[in-house]
Amino acid sequence: MAKLQHRAADDALSLSRRSFLIGVAGASVAFSFAPLEARADSMPASPPSAFEPSIWYSIDRDGIVTVNVVRAEMGQHIGTALARILADELEADWDKVRITAVDTDPKWGVMMTGGSNSVFSDFPVFSRVGAAGRIALVEAGAKLLGIAGQQCVARNSLVVGGNSSVSYAEIVRRGNLSRAFSPDELAKMPIKPASERRLIGHKFDAIDIPSKTNGTTRYGIDATVDGMIYARPKIPPTRYGSSVRWIDDSAARSVKGYIKSLVLEDPSNTVPGWVMVLASSYPAAIRAADLVKVEWMVGDAANVSEQDILDHGSKQIADPNGGALLLDDPGLDAAVRGAKSTLERTYTTNSVLHVQLEPVNALAFEKDGLFEIHTGNQWQSLILPVLAQALRLPQERIVMRTYSIGGGFGRRLNGDYAVPAALAAQALGKPVKLVLTRPDDMRFDSFRSPSIQTLRMAFDAGGKIAAMEHHASAGWPTAVMAPTVMPKALHDVPYDPFAIAGADHWYNVGAQRVRALSNGLANRSFRPGWLRSVGPGWTNWAVETFMDEAALAVGADPAAFRVDLLDGAGRNAGSAPNAVGGAKRQAAVVRRTAEKAGWGVAVPKDTGLGIATTFGQERGMPTWTACVARVQVNRYSGAVTVERLTVVVDAGTLVHPDGALAQVEGSILWGLSMALYEGTEFIAGQVKDTNLDSYTPLRIGDVPELDVEFIDSAEAPVGLGEPATTVIAPAIGNAIFAAVGVRLRHLPIRPSAVLKALRQ
Repeated sequence: MAKLQHRAADDALSLSRRSFLIGVAGASVAFSFAPLEARADSMPASPPSAFEPSIWYSIDRDGIVTVNVVRAEMGQHIGTALARILADELEADWDKVRITAVDTDPKWGVMMTGGSNSVFSDFPVFSRVGAAGRIALVEAGAKLLGIAGQQCVARNSLVVGGNSSVSYAEIVRRGNLSRAFSPDELAKMPIKPASERRLIGHKFDAIDIPSKTNGTTRYGIDATVDGMIYARPKIPPTRYGSSVRWIDDSAARSVKGYIKSLVLEDPSNTVPGWVMVLASSYPAAIRAADLVKVEWMVGDAANVSEQDILDHGSKQIADPNGGALLLDDPGLDAAVRGAKSTLERTYTTNSVLHVQLEPVNALAFEKDGLFEIHTGNQWQSLILPVLAQALRLPQERIVMRTYSIGGGFGRRLNGDYAVPAALAAQALGKPVKLVLTRPDDMRFDSFRSPSIQTLRMAFDAGGKIAAMEHHASAGWPTAVMAPTVMPKALHDVPYDPFAIAGADHWYNVGAQRVRALSNGLANRSFRPGWLRSVGPGWTNWAVETFMDEAALAVGADPAAFRVDLLDGAGRNAGSAPNAVGGAKRQAAVVRRTAEKAGWGVAVPKDTGLGIATTFGQERGMPTWTACVARVQVNRYSGAVTVERLTVVVDAGTLVHPDGALAQVEGSILWGLSMALYEGTEFIAGQVKDTNLDSYTPLRIGDVPELDVEFIDSAEAPVGLGEPATTVIAPAIGNAIFAAVGVRLRHLPIRPSAVLKALRQ
């Protein structure tokens, strides 16, 4: 989801227009560079007990460095990574570093955590504020030591000059911290070369491990307040267009603690037709909701199913008009007409649910003129204006309190679950805690849309690729939930980058056309969501399966075929700072992965190796990734056993190596789960699966051997939460073909589909 944050990231790097002043200790306003969205008048005065070199951190009189973290914590240790970046440049003692998660305030700018974007966009900001703070502390410390500033250095929360030193704590207590930086100086603030980093890239424990292991970490589901009541919803048959005809709660009145059933009136149209069943305890709310009867008038989606959506997409693709063109190179049509041969294939994917461990929940109440929302959320800046619309309140009167998230995976980018809690609390005049059960959560999910894609390739008389087309239709989450941030494609047409990223690959394929089509039937029938990897989860499935089919068509080895096309020519050369080396770095991970996995070595019967490579999420933030899957196929049952996944990643600088490994391992397993085990179906306005008896993610016993390697690199850090997810399914599909000679073009890959293909 990097493109959505390009504006925010660019603004963050451009720095505030005001001068940045480190004033007298004890009564200063500190220098700061916040996103331009931040209000110029929002900086608080520094308290007497702390030195605040930036809104992003402070140092107290004991030398404790507290880093303010805007990003949501959902198991990825993002606070630790950001603190590490800052502390390295600040030359802080790591044992004295703390992190704190901030609540919503305009001064923080855009609050969003997604798209593997946090370290990518925050690294320059946190590096520069750390470096600026170090300079200020060295200058102040030198004065206290009576030594020239250029003779002093900072190390481990000390300013050292000759045989003397002074601690950061003492500088804060005694120092006259005065230093001004212009915006231009801060924008050009030099940061350390990789060889001088003492924290970044080195192994260490995440700051939040103790609280996560001793049970003190607070998640949204843990939030409580005196006098609150509980709510469980009755969710209508369709996401849109449903309205309540009548309610019968006579049976629910026998449940001890049942209070009432409330029909929500929602001006934001986020939860139309919702009924909130309220009780004094959550068990009572669950039991009562099961007994409350509701009849609805339903929306048009009650007549829509998964195949209708795919059929609609197929018609869109067949029509050469419409959609958004990301690439449309001149000469493509002529190359196709003059081709010696062509290859065309269509690929599809099913709907996919988030099924995060912590079901969505929210606590809402009004206090001291503020409407408080207590919940875990990945994109507070998106849901705050929706809450304001729903509550008919100025946005300044709403605050979201921050909690850790028990599984996000993109579900909590859409904060729609906060709206019903807030509306119920407003209607009742008391705190309401909404918690969805697992079936409620799955029915209310903003799931990944089904997709259909057609790819075409034209070969000239010499067998060289002359042109390639990619047409993709799916529901567009950004068009539905955040249309104002969609970028423009060719001819000034808006498009959702999270529904097409990955199709704009780094292969040199001659003239290229990439067209993104918004599946309006999907958009009207449910709320398409951002799910870990988003569009690249289906675009790379198509591209990398198609590349194998193209290699077969010209009689080439699949790994060598890819390397030859990743030549770094033209627009695939890459550029600084985030894509230095371009496609050649992707070719390097392909070669290394093939080498590690034993590519070309003989394997047992019905066993195969399949290769795939991607650049992760966005061309502007490429994480070069390759995978070789080794699978064994049972010809009698169609069962696919993944024996080993070999993955090589070039993500530039690794801030937190242990965290990076955990991110990649988690994304590999998520990709494996979606390739073989997950996937639901939209039937008559509802998802087919509503619990884990029929929706069956990867189990521990199905986890294969994982072999993960990172390319040693000092280039700019890029994203790690999602890229490996996108490479697993095509590698498995290609391995199945290598094992038994059948080509699968639909996800998830079920044994029945394998068996059917074997029998054809």
